[in-house]
Amino acid sequence: MNIVVVSICYPPEIRSISTMVREFCEYLAHKGHTVTVLTGWPQYNLSQEDERRAFQTVTIERGVRVIRIKTLPTHKVAYLLRGVAQVLLPPLFMWAFRKHVRERVDAVVVYSPHLPLTVVGNRIKRKTGARYLLNIQDIFPQGAIDLGILKNTWIIKFFERMERRAYEAADAITTCTNRARNLLVERKHVPIECVTVVPNWIDAMPYDHAQATGALRAVLKLESAFLMVFPGILGPTQGLDFVLDVAKVLRDHAHIHFVFVGDGTETEHLQKRVRDEEINNVHFRPFVSPDAYPSLLKEADAGLLSLRMDCKTPTVPGKLYGFMASGLPVVAFLNPESEGHEIIQTAQCGLVMKSRDAAAAARLVLQLAKDAEARKRYGESGRAYVKRYVTKEVCISQLLGLLVDEFAILPP
Repeated sequence: MNIVVVSICYPPEIRSISTMVREFCEYLAHKGHTVTVLTGWPQYNLSQEDERRAFQTVTIERGVRVIRIKTLPTHKVAYLLRGVAQVLLPPLFMWAFRKHVRERVDAVVVYSPHLPLTVVGNRIKRKTGARYLLNIQDIFPQGAIDLGILKNTWIIKFFERMERRAYEAADAITTCTNRARNLLVERKHVPIECVTVVPNWIDAMPYDHAQATGALRAVLKLESAFLMVFPGILGPTQGLDFVLDVAKVLRDHAHIHFVFVGDGTETEHLQKRVRDEEINNVHFRPFVSPDAYPSLLKEADAGLLSLRMDCKTPTVPGKLYGFMASGLPVVAFLNPESEGHEIIQTAQCGLVMKSRDAAAAARLVLQLAKDAEARKRYGESGRAYVKRYVTKEVCISQLLGLLVDEFAILPP
């Protein structure tokens, strides 16, 4: 089978979705399918080493043909320019498709966001007759409306119309949580039989063999501190101002430190707050490569999750399963709608709260910092959960079954 996968990002960009798309594509290739990825040019969320790399438009990577497409900037730019960049994605991606993909296409898989990529999936379907699977990671534009990023009525209507067409065009739709599926059915009026829940997965093997190197603690000169790590994108959705508020409450507890490992649109703002308010227990480090990520988590004492309270979509931060696979206990400050509450409570892998009371959140951190036995118990429970319910083989087999019926009988 010839399968085209469309995603805005792909390794070496450091995002949980990048890793999942790569693992999905490599799994398909391993099964003997011809896989082509249409993706954006690597510009953001790169390790320092990859920032210096020269990339080619078309490469073969572990049996997968990767076609990288240069686009207008979408990070750390004004929202108007970001919107223009997104609207231009379909013609740019379709130009690359027509130029480089000459063979028959049997199936197309689109990962959203970004929503305009769903237009690419629909056009490839109409052009080739391929079966079209739409994987929804974030529900847009609803999330941007909730956060106040999208306010203009006409722009909202434009994206909502694009969203409706995306759902109508897809032969199958997947979400990674039950709450997201319910939202599509109840609020977006997508037929319930069209939406299947397929959890995001984690490959636990790299975490099984990872060892703490001591590099992070050495560079921070915090060899014996209790480290809370927040790796990934530092953006508006994460609500990281609240984490700084919690850190301020804990300033007198000299052994507790918070480490942000990553970058994003909120980085400069957060760093300015740390300087101006003298929050001396907060530290910033650049992205690390995916290969180094499991070892980074082994350096920490707890993994930190945070989402803004005014986010109304049922988001589950992708880094949660990485924490669990590494045996890292979790502390989470999540919006009430996030399905992360249920996962953390069911897996018994950490502590989670909905409140935006910084003092209460600080008490939660202190509770975990003082209880080594609980940390060990949470870590072991988290690892057991991911190895049972969200393995790569189980989840990808579900996706294959939605693409073509006979895929479902392929061995994992």
